[in-house]
Amino acid sequence: MATYRVGSKGPEVLQIETRLKALGLYKGPLDGEFGGGTEAAVKAFQKNNKLEVDGQVGPITWKALFNKKIPEPAIANKPVDYKCLALTGAFETGVGIPECFAGISGDFDGQGISFGVAQWNFGQDSLQPLLKDMIKNNRKIVKSIFQDHYDVLVEALNADKQELMDFARSIQHPVKHFVFEPWKGMFKSLGRTEEFQAIEQQYANGLYKSALKLCGDYGLKSERAAALMFDIKVQNGSISSLVKTQIMRDFASLPTDISKEDAEVEKMKIIANRRAAASNPRWIEDVRTRKLCIAQGGGTIHGITYDLETQFGIRLKNVAAGG
Repeated sequence: MATYRVGSKGPEVLQIETRLKALGLYKGPLDGEFGGGTEAAVKAFQKNNKLEVDGQVGPITWKALFNKKIPEPAIANKPVDYKCLALTGAFETGVGIPECFAGISGDFDGQGISFGVAQWNFGQDSLQPLLKDMIKNNRKIVKSIFQDHYDVLVEALNADKQELMDFARSIQHPVKHFVFEPWKGMFKSLGRTEEFQAIEQQYANGLYKSALKLCGDYGLKSERAAALMFDIKVQNGSISSLVKTQIMRDFASLPTDISKEDAEVEKMKIIANRRAAASNPRWIEDVRTRKLCIAQGGGTIHGITYDLETQFGIRLKNVAAGG
């Protein structure tokens, strides 16, 4: 059963905010993000209605707010590949669906500009194909967004790699790496269009298929494992042969008398720790925290609390059985 708390995002949180605002308890923006203001309003509502004051909206508080049972989150009925995309997109951008499709960051990692739900980037030549597809198939939309900057964007995409990277760095802060306006706003507007979101989902599908293959390589079958491998494909690219050998050795030391579910979780934790240890030293703990959050079904990343089952519908259920 879903419970919404600080860090939760999505249409259900928007419903909560809207109801609390109508009751005069919530003064913040209707943004679908459960922050401190939403929590304070929930606590006030709980106090007024003589409920347990914990600042969380579970079945009892939901029933009091809406006079009906708490529903499953809308994402629960989406295919597993979409759920994985939503989770990794939330990790990459810090926001939920659909805004994560428009996430943009600068050259903090040497990749020029990273954009979209999977943070495709210029440095690894992964962003250029999406933008070129959008221009090819939806030129009018791109022109309407970029206006007199359209020709500059096209020329940059057709330039050689170094010139493209120089261009990307010229439209952002040289130290803090945030993208300057109007480019930031134009890119985000592009990411909010249904047409570009469809392209993002198309390109992410290849990553999802690769993630399922990785699951097979390690004998994993759950939705949560698919989410873990998808996140590895997006954030880390792959698992090397050396790391795989270390992982398989660790698998061999697992107790033989634990349940299939416990074994699945322990294997995911091993993969999470081994893949993190093989990362750039600067990012090891960030990778570890993120991967263990998936392996364990939840956790806190950059101050945001995640619960894979209640927020994203990602369970330990077999992928084939779960869609």
